[in-house]
Amino acid sequence: MPSWNIHTAHVERLLADCQPSELGISDANAFLFGNYVPDIYVGFMVPDASYHIDYCITHLAKVNVIPIPDADCFWDLYIHKRRPTSEMGLSLTLGAWAALVADQFYNGRFRMFKRTHDTPEGKELRIRKQSDFDLFGHSLDISSHVQVNDDLLEAARTFWGYTIMGEDVVRAVDAADAIVRSNVGPSRGGSYRLLDAAWMNETFEACNSRLKTWLKVFGEFEEGESASAVEMRQAAGLPPVTSDVLSCGEAFFTQAAGEL
Repeated sequence: MPSWNIHTAHVERLLADCQPSELGISDANAFLFGNYVPDIYVGFMVPDASYHIDYCITHLAKVNVIPIPDADCFWDLYIHKRRPTSEMGLSLTLGAWAALVADQFYNGRFRMFKRTHDTPEGKELRIRKQSDFDLFGHSLDISSHVQVNDDLLEAARTFWGYTIMGEDVVRAVDAADAIVRSNVGPSRGGSYRLLDAAWMNETFEACNSRLKTWLKVFGEFEEGESASAVEMRQAAGLPPVTSDVLSCGEAFFTQAAGEL
């Protein structure tokens, strides 16, 4: 899965291309934190969190070697049907949705890569994949830090998916801060073990385009207005989820339906 340096870079790119209000985001700080939310209780990024929730639960994914989050389902559950009551909460939830979209793109495109290339299996595949994701993540120039305040803590506590404890907000922000400080940008050396820089950059651009296209439609809504994921796709001119093309040249969801 993409690490928090990649998620942070996507947030920075989005907010460099657009004003938050254009994307329906009222609080950029909460949106950034939201991009960390699905991973807080998984056990990898914040190993000392108060409790554990399986990745496939927080990401609404079916169990698989390369799980694909269901960002559309998350949108319907937590933005359309159970819209947060505060603007801060909405910004946080939009960030969590954006994180699932990014995981969907990187894991989805990697699953398609695996289908069309001779790759190792099992542990060796996971090691090489995550090594390449880590190399790309550390090549990104990022600088954003979440500011913990009472409004953010309340938005985290009342997140519809599960309660995010105040101490875990602090732990997650500390972990994210350490990642941002350790990211050295384009000067980092190293070699890809499975993918390459072109694959990573193409995935980054495809994901950024999807996030921006979708959220710009959302940003045009009147206050309190909502729409389902299907309606959002129609309004944004995006393909239906059953034939969604993740810039792979193949209809991912159609071909992988049996594996999801």
